[in-house]
Amino acid sequence: MEFRHRSVLLDETIEGLRIRPDGIYLDGTLGGGGHSSEILRRLDGGRLIGIDQDDEALAAAEERLSPYQGKFTLIRDNYCNAAEEVQALGIAGVDGIVLDLGVSSYQLDNAERGFSYRYDAPLDMRMDTRQTLTAKDIANGYTESELYRVIRDYGEDPFAKNIAKHIVQARKNGPIETTGQLNALIGAAIPAKIQKKGGHPSKRTFQALRIECNRELEVLKNSIDGLIELLNPGGRFCVITFHSLEDRIVKTAFRRNENPCTCPPDFPVCVCGKKPTGRVITRKPILPSEKEMEENPRSKSAKLRIFEKRGE
Repeated sequence: MEFRHRSVLLDETIEGLRIRPDGIYLDGTLGGGGHSSEILRRLDGGRLIGIDQDDEALAAAEERLSPYQGKFTLIRDNYCNAAEEVQALGIAGVDGIVLDLGVSSYQLDNAERGFSYRYDAPLDMRMDTRQTLTAKDIANGYTESELYRVIRDYGEDPFAKNIAKHIVQARKNGPIETTGQLNALIGAAIPAKIQKKGGHPSKRTFQALRIECNRELEVLKNSIDGLIELLNPGGRFCVITFHSLEDRIVKTAFRRNENPCTCPPDFPVCVCGKKPTGRVITRKPILPSEKEMEENPRSKSAKLRIFEKRGE
């Protein structure tokens, strides 16, 4: 199956990176290599490091980036380990970083991966197939209150309580093993008149289980400061989010790095000694154009935020 994935906010991200031909760039969520191919096209003497935990994504990206052989290194890992991976290559710092968060079009379209409610498939949702925890384990192993928390917090579904209740009730008769089974349960938990108004009733719950299964928010929260540290002076960090919780994490972390002072507001001078690591370039996030949203519906919830590392 072809790894078809249109990179969202591609031009804006590439512009935001301010690519130097001889620079070193890190794509922490390589996917099909859309952002990476545009970075490589602009390099002359520079280098790209691409990281992804999905082996199918890596294989597809390697093929797509083959015209630039010798200019890139691909690594199978989670971007939370990017600093260690980059330093293991003998590289102390990079000149730009891209994170394009969420699930790729390929992962959604590949039925057997279990990410999509559009196909009946095993309930999997692992971005890294080496990990043991699956969405099936969550649906069958979490308590009702844990499921409620996940669906409420990560899916922001107003019917989270009822959906959790239906899941727990159903699994008494045997494990929930497929996306089709889960779909039917969610459909039964949400009133029909509500389903007619909104999008697909399963969208929020599937998103919530995917985020929980892959620890997406936890990984993001724990990685931003280390990635900023990895940047060379003047380097740029571009993050594309698709979920309000992701965006909030990025916005908060970028602001904290710009203004890390913890002194009480009434102190005349700073005594905590915490210095800014850089500055936020995007006071408000960059959003996709009307044209892009029309051409690529996936881009509708996308937001791009950019941070610049302090110069020496």
